Amino acid sequence: MRMNLSPSLFCRSIVALWSVVLTSTLVAQPSAEEIIAGAKMVAVLQQADLQGKMTKGSAQVPTALFLRQNDIQFQYFENQQWSKFHLRLKDEACEIFQMKAGKQTPFPLDQIAKPIAGMDLSYEDLALRFFYWKNPQLEGEERVGVHPCWKIRLNNPGQGGAYQVMYVWIHQKYGAFMKIEGFNRAGQILKRFEVTDVMKIGKNASGHDIYTLKQMNVSSMNPVNGRTASQTKLIFEAPKSVELKGPR
Repeated sequence: MRMNLSPSLFCRSIVALWSVVLTSTLVAQPSAEEIIAGAKMVAVLQQADLQGKMTKGSAQVPTALFLRQNDIQFQYFENQQWSKFHLRLKDEACEIFQMKAGKQTPFPLDQIAKPIAGMDLSYEDLALRFFYWKNPQLEGEERVGVHPCWKIRLNNPGQGGAYQVMYVWIHQKYGAFMKIEGFNRAGQILKRFEVTDVMKIGKNASGHDIYTLKQMNVSSMNPVNGRTASQTKLIFEAPKSVELKGPR
């Protein structure tokens, strides 16, 4: 895996999805809480709205992502219509709402593990809700490729969803998550997320370069043998210089 990372890159991911911005690096030997807090921070991207696609085999689903500080809108196009979802990021939780006929309603918890448009990305994956689980544990240091990372364990407090345990590898210098693996209650792997590329989209008010997600691979795993069963690529194009007129 090759990533085009700048020497002072710091990820403020949603979701990771998921934005990346240059800033100060993590201090040596931070706590698990500090590492997770840094990784889930959201960059203020102003007009950096993103359009792209989810691909799985020959299937392609147009996708749009609009970020406004702690308010994020995710859309995908299926069956000749746009499905819209609103994420509200708070210090203690990420709330998911579905948008229909101009109204917002809470997304049903019993549907949160459902795949999006037949892809390998689920609604709880989209929200990265496991970043908000309490009492993260620092498991130690491991490399993801050539990148030194902190390995964090997150345990499901019992609020539904597919995952019981999540492991997150976060770059020791940049604060960006490099890999995530999700396991079920039997200890079998279900999903793997890997950010494979980022792109520069401009500069912030301080003159620092701003990066955001270009591609992330989401793999559904066979829980019996631990091998990849299928994979979806989430790919975004370089943002336009003007605000999108899109499907919002």
